[in-house]
Parts: sequence; structure tokens; C-alpha cells
Amino acid sequence: MSGVQLKTSAELALQREAGRLLAQVFAMLDDKIVAGMSTLQINDLAERYIIDELQARPASKGQYGFAYVLNTSVNDVVCHGVPSATQLLKQGDIVNVDITLEKHGFIADSSKMYSIGELSFAARQLVDDCYRALWLGIQAVKPGARLGDIGFAIEQFARSKGYSVVREYCGHGIGREMHEEPQVLHYGAAGSGMLLKPGMVFTIEPMLNQGSAKVKTKKDGWTVVTRDKKLSAQWEHTIAVTDSGVEVLTLRTEEQAQLLA
Repeated sequence: MSGVQLKTSAELALQREAGRLLAQVFAMLDDKIVAGMSTLQINDLAERYIIDELQARPASKGQYGFAYVLNTSVNDVVCHGVPSATQLLKQGDIVNVDITLEKHGFIADSSKMYSIGELSFAARQLVDDCYRALWLGIQAVKPGARLGDIGFAIEQFARSKGYSVVREYCGHGIGREMHEEPQVLHYGAAGSGMLLKPGMVFTIEPMLNQGSAKVKTKKDGWTVVTRDKKLSAQWEHTIAVTDSGVEVLTLRTEEQAQLLA
């Protein structure tokens, strides 16, 4: 458990509140992300809502010198897409919106894929299968399981559907800091890696590519794209290991309904 900070029940309650508020940000954006809007408009909507309505802090702004409150990764952008006033969403696009929020000293981190209008069949399948991969990873979490079980579940499913798993980026511990131990790989061997214990809090955030897993970073130093220019998708939640299993701290309203169904 070297370097891993187990959260107390009081700390977990604070982080749960950050996660609840972050889910509200996505709920606010859900009917606003449409064709014709710029990715910078998404950023500005989220910033005002987080600060003015939730009295919280957009934790990504200023982190590592990043100037915005979220990432917008469109189509072949794997992650870390930079919001832009000139990048307008169009019919058929897929866009990952990745947001962090800090409240009472604790940070939550989550991302969601948005579909702009009607998607191609392949794009829709990628988005849906990546979401399923995320949940297979989440379902592998329980006390006594190992980190490798998460990556194994994700990778086996992704490969069965013909996708590749991006290896350069991974999930991470999170709490008072954005990035804490452990690193959570989205590939691996079952039964390998660190033992999971109650009080661990980390993100699971698989990135699946239609084609090759190879990626490159653009000249802006942030935007990561697929080398073959094929589509990429990502979903992310912050989760906590509990005494009985797993709790998704950033669970969204529509997901609560799905879990109850």
C-alpha cells in the first residue's frame, strides 16, 4: 500500500459530496451540448455553474498550467483536448467532456461521452462499448481483489470487440490531490497488482480506440490524438472501495435509474 492514502469515513463523506456535485455539472450540460456550439462554450458553461451555483472549485484550471476547467476531446482526440472558440461541434461528432471539481478540500473526477446528432453505427458502438468497459472495470472492484483485475476485465472486453486500449494514460488515486497513488491501468493480468482495501479512492477511465493503440501529442503540448486518425472514446468515474464492494462517487442520475432497473 506504499503511498496509497486510505480515506476515513469522514473524508469519504466529503469526497462523496464532491462527486455528487460533479454529477450535477454533467446533468446541467446534458441538454446544452449540441451541434453548432464551440468547445469553449462548454468550458464556460461548466465554469460558471461550478463557481456560481455549486460554490465549488474547478480543480483542473491552473493544474499543471492548464488554462481551462475541462477537457473536450472530439472524434480522434484521445484525451486532454483543449477547449476552443473556433472548434464547433457538428452532426456525427463524438466528444468526451472530462471535468474535475473540488469541494471542502476533496476532488472528484469524471468524464462522459456526448453524441452530436445521429452517429455512424461504428461510432455509436465505440461509445457504447467503451461505457460497458468502464462498468466491467468498476464491477471488478471489491476488497481482496487486485488492481490487475480491473485492467484485465477492461482489456479482455475491448479486445473481444476489436478495439485497442490506450496504454499511455491510466486511472489514478484521488483525494486532496488530483493525482495520488495508485496508478490504475486499463490492461493487465487477473490476480496481479496491488490488493484493494476499503478506503481506497481512485478513478477508472478507459480509453478505447477503433484502430491502433498508438497515440501522439499535438504541438500544443496537451491534445492527444490517435496516430491513425480513427475514433477514440473514454468514460470515467471516481470510485471508492467499500467494506462490501464498490461505490461510484460520481454516479449520475440516469445511471442511478439504470442500476435500479
